[in-house]
Amino acid sequence: MTVGQELLDVPLPDMVAKLAMGVADAQAALDANSIETMQALSDSDNAIPIVPSITRTISASGEVSYSAAKPVDMTPIQVGLEPTFYQFSEATIDVTMDIKTTTNTETNVGVKAEAKGGFGLWSASVSTDVSHNRKFGKTVEGTSHLTTKMVPVPPPENLMPETLTEDNRESGNGGT
Repeated sequence: MTVGQELLDVPLPDMVAKLAMGVADAQAALDANSIETMQALSDSDNAIPIVPSITRTISASGEVSYSAAKPVDMTPIQVGLEPTFYQFSEATIDVTMDIKTTTNTETNVGVKAEAKGGFGLWSASVSTDVSHNRKFGKTVEGTSHLTTKMVPVPPPENLMPETLTEDNRESGNGGT
């Protein structure tokens, strides 16, 4: 079986279907990895101490001092780290086949004649040298090329927790 025939024997719908299934399997693996990353970022075992605020105090004499609030343990996702999600935005199949056929024919004919003669007697000889050379050449080259393009996308809306802020400080008008 030739390279060209092997390429021609794969039906285009089969190639497209295999490409689509490959992209779907890869997309499922990417999504599973992003969810696993999100779970690791949400795990309280991975919490890190964060200082939520630092207070700078300037005294009447102009002296500046700093005091830090008590550190709070926060998960990486609470700090603002998010997993990256990807999706395939493009997939391309290129199939190229080059066929080159070469034929050379070469024929050489050589004739050599010789004649001798005397009184009433003649003699002649003819020799023929024929050579025939014929060459055939066929080159078949085939290549296939698959290209995919992935782009980052925001995480699904309901996957990331909503951040709510509750301010329990007293306002100047006595409310909360």
